[in-house]
Amino acid sequence: MKIAVEGCMHGDLDKVYDTIKYIENTRNIKIYLLLCYGDFQAVRKGKDMDSLNVAPKYREMKSFWKYCSGQEVAPVPTIFIGGNNEASNYLCKYYGGWAAPNIYFLGYAVVVKFGNIRIGGLSGIYNARNYCLGHHERPPYNDNTIRSVYHVREYDVHKLMHLEKLIDIFLSHDWPLGITDYGNWQHLIQQGTLGSKPAAQLLKKLRPSYWFSAHLHCKFTALVEHEEGGPYEVQYDKEWLAITRKLNCVFPLTFRRGDVGRTKLDMQDCRQWVKSRMEDRGAKPCEFSQTAPPHKPFDSYFFLASQYYCHSGYETLSFIFYLLLAQLIVGSPRNPQIVSFLELLDLPYVLDNASDSRDTPPSLPQKDDYSEDIPNEDEDDLEDDAERNNENRSS
Repeated sequence: MKIAVEGCMHGDLDKVYDTIKYIENTRNIKIYLLLCYGDFQAVRKGKDMDSLNVAPKYREMKSFWKYCSGQEVAPVPTIFIGGNNEASNYLCKYYGGWAAPNIYFLGYAVVVKFGNIRIGGLSGIYNARNYCLGHHERPPYNDNTIRSVYHVREYDVHKLMHLEKLIDIFLSHDWPLGITDYGNWQHLIQQGTLGSKPAAQLLKKLRPSYWFSAHLHCKFTALVEHEEGGPYEVQYDKEWLAITRKLNCVFPLTFRRGDVGRTKLDMQDCRQWVKSRMEDRGAKPCEFSQTAPPHKPFDSYFFLASQYYCHSGYETLSFIFYLLLAQLIVGSPRNPQIVSFLELLDLPYVLDNASDSRDTPPSLPQKDDYSEDIPNEDEDDLEDDAERNNENRSS
């Protein structure tokens, strides 16, 4: 089975799918799956760009909205993880799900099956300051949470570390720490450290046949020698469902660290429960459903309100009224895919019960409290801006 891989998509779905069609035609092959490992930028409408942590001059609609609205359909099944340039308000579906027809988001940390291939992923990038915190961020984001929302959390890595069966492909946005030791690092390294410590731990534990990472906008191949130890559609992974159900009781939704170390995992009963559930229900995720009115090219981002009242029909107004009513009742509208997923596992919907996290608590440790030397996120953003400026000058 031929699989295409794409690093940072940055919303250019049209270009990538056109390239896939070109490769299929020129090489006379069939590509069954596209994998994207971060910075997918699933922007449905102009308002989503408020949750996109990029400089305003780089905020563009690009082409994802066409696929979300149904104007276009992805020609090949697509699975992606989140990076550090995402519309986080839309990708806040923790457990993953369909971002558009035929386009599946792996969530914060999820394992699925495509045919007989087992695919796992860890969204976001590593930042030591926020690694041990819970998933406290909620839209609308402030200057701090718009960055911390995509930082990898210990709880998700802890769940992945409990996987026992072989992973065929694993996706992360930033590279595993130390991966450069297994390739031609002399042409790559410019700083003293590079990579994600949690990703390195998962690489050592899971030992997938293939691992793809993005983030650095360059090509690097490494060969890690580990010690020896169906239908083509997206399906839930039974082992991952069992782990998710078992550890849901310590799911951290505030600034407090998740109590993952003390959780005893007797997985046999849980695996049997999931197996029985899958036999009754099947392993296919529920269908995609829109959760916001799609973008209209003739509407201006700066006059978004007029879109709702001047250019929208009765159905759109009714849809917005429903979202507003849902927000008054539960704080924010529930994503039907998350509801279906939790009903499948017989778990409560706890995302509404999280406390408001927009104010940073005074007890949070400051940067100087950490002995670990890590890059500052603001510095990363400045480097990205400088890189793009250099590209513009050269072109």
